[in-house]
Amino acid sequence: MKTVEPVVEVRDSIAAIPARDWNRLTGGDPFLRHEFLHALHETGCASADTGWAPRFLILRENGALAGAMPLYLKTHSYGEYVFDWAWADAYQRHGLHYYPKLLNAVPFTPVSGPRLLAEHSEQRRLLLGAALELARESRASSLHCLFPPPDEVTEMQECGLMLRHGVQFHWRNHGYADFDGFLATLNHDKRKKIKQERRHVRDAGISCEWFAGSAITDALWVFFNRCYRETYRQHHSTPYLNLDFFRAIGRTMPENILLIVAMRESKPVAASLNIHSGQRLCGRYWGALEYHQALHFETCYYQVIEFCIAHGIASFEGGAQGKHKIARGLLPVETHSAHWLAHPQFAAAVEDFLQRESRGIAAYVDELGAHSPFKSGTDREASQ
Repeated sequence: MKTVEPVVEVRDSIAAIPARDWNRLTGGDPFLRHEFLHALHETGCASADTGWAPRFLILRENGALAGAMPLYLKTHSYGEYVFDWAWADAYQRHGLHYYPKLLNAVPFTPVSGPRLLAEHSEQRRLLLGAALELARESRASSLHCLFPPPDEVTEMQECGLMLRHGVQFHWRNHGYADFDGFLATLNHDKRKKIKQERRHVRDAGISCEWFAGSAITDALWVFFNRCYRETYRQHHSTPYLNLDFFRAIGRTMPENILLIVAMRESKPVAASLNIHSGQRLCGRYWGALEYHQALHFETCYYQVIEFCIAHGIASFEGGAQGKHKIARGLLPVETHSAHWLAHPQFAAAVEDFLQRESRGIAAYVDELGAHSPFKSGTDREASQ
């Protein structure tokens, strides 16, 4: 049989790609599942109308799907969690257009995972080369790859992209028997503080329930959507997602969903949405219809940690921002992004900026590490 040269195609929709073929490339990452991405698109959350025009790359070898790269042509920088507003502003001040730009990412999802969905390095390089070519053909100012894993970072740098560092906060499960076993590894002050916070919630008459998979009813999705929108309202912002999206992922990928609901007097008052698979759980969104002291910590951290311990999940990713997470046992972890700018002078300026920023990030991580909540002499700090 004659071997046909690999072909890279550009697709403006994931709908026509068989879910089984696509999901075979994702390594089990729920945020890259066909169902998750398709839900973002079909519900209008990530679409050309909202500034997220899909330009997915598809690699075919002998007619079969052998690789893919989720790409978007963007007209803004919202929903990315790697901030380049200053770069866009600098372009504008010099009379240049920063948008459109080309983005390799999962919309609204600051979670590390594969971005070049292919088994072999040669295939990943083909995808990356095609993305750079598409950026040039589209007259995009730049290409940005957000939250790739370390092996892909190296390949991206070898293809001329510049590395940027960030920080998130993750919790590791060291085989704890229960939540008290986790607490026992913390120093006295942090252990006492967590117990006090959990007592505040109990004294308010609030208990939490875990809902997973098909146990998440439509009424619970409606309630969670109210909580989610309330969080954005309190921050004077516009929510990215909608009820149709939550319903869609609840219907098509229920095995990856955990909803934690806080109840007071038999009525739900708060909820957090978590996405998980196998050994990793990621906290995504939360909201409350009533204010109660420490309810956020209980719903978003302590209940999640208990769930991870009960189900043998190895890590809980609490996302970026918030030094307060350290006191709850989530320690700093470095993340990455990779960037290519078409304009040579701006590329040189950004490269200089990134070098200085990386030194600042390294110092920040060292500073955060000095505030570890774990007992002195344990191996918890080094394990991160």
